[in-house]
Amino acid sequence: MTLFNYYTVKENGFHEIIIQKSRFITYLARVTSEQEAQQFIADLKKKHHDANHNCSAYVLGEHNDIQKASDDGEPSGTAGVPMLEVLKKRNLRNTVVVVTRYFGGIKLGGGGLIRAYGSSVSEALNAVGVVERVAHDLVEITVDYTWLGKLENELRAADHLIDQIHYLDQVKIDVWVEESTVPLFLDWMTNLTNGQAVFEKTRSRYVERDILS
Repeated sequence: MTLFNYYTVKENGFHEIIIQKSRFITYLARVTSEQEAQQFIADLKKKHHDANHNCSAYVLGEHNDIQKASDDGEPSGTAGVPMLEVLKKRNLRNTVVVVTRYFGGIKLGGGGLIRAYGSSVSEALNAVGVVERVAHDLVEITVDYTWLGKLENELRAADHLIDQIHYLDQVKIDVWVEESTVPLFLDWMTNLTNGQAVFEKTRSRYVERDILS
C-alpha cells in the first residue's frame, strides 16, 4: 500500500458544548474506508437514538476523493456542510465526525445552526488534537564496524530515528527516514562513508507529529 502524508485527529474522542441550551456532542475518529466511516456514524445514531439529530461528515483519500455530509433532519446545508468545511479547512484526511444535538428549546435559525455545528467541530478538534502522519521508509545501512561510531553520532545529532542496530559480520543500522528525503539521506550516508555503505529499504510506516492548533 502506498503511503501519503496527511493530517488527521490525534485519537478518537469527543467534546461537548452547550449553545442556547442545546447540547452539541462532537465525536471524531480516524477511518481508512467509507465503510468504516458509515459504521461509526451508524453506531452513534444507535447510541444516541433519543437525540434530535446526529449530523455527520467525513473525508477520505489522499486528495479528499470521498467527501460526504448529512444534515440528519436539520435544515438543508446548516449542519453537515459546515462540519465538512471545518475538516477541509483544517486539511484533514481519513477523518469522520458526528455531532449529536439534543434540542434545548431555543431555535437558532439557519445562520445560528451553521455557526453552532462549525464551532462544535472546531472546538472538538482543538480538544482532541491533530497530528500529521508522515510516511517513513526503514533504511538498512550495512557498513564495516569502523564506521559505527561516526554514523551513530551523526544520525543522533540529526535527530534521525534509529530503530535497531544489528551486530553481525558487518554492522547494520536500521533508520526510519521520511520518505520524501530518502534520496538526500542516501547521498549523505554515501558521503560520510566514502561510498562504503550498502543500503536497502525494507518497509514503510507512518510517524506522527503533533500539530498545534
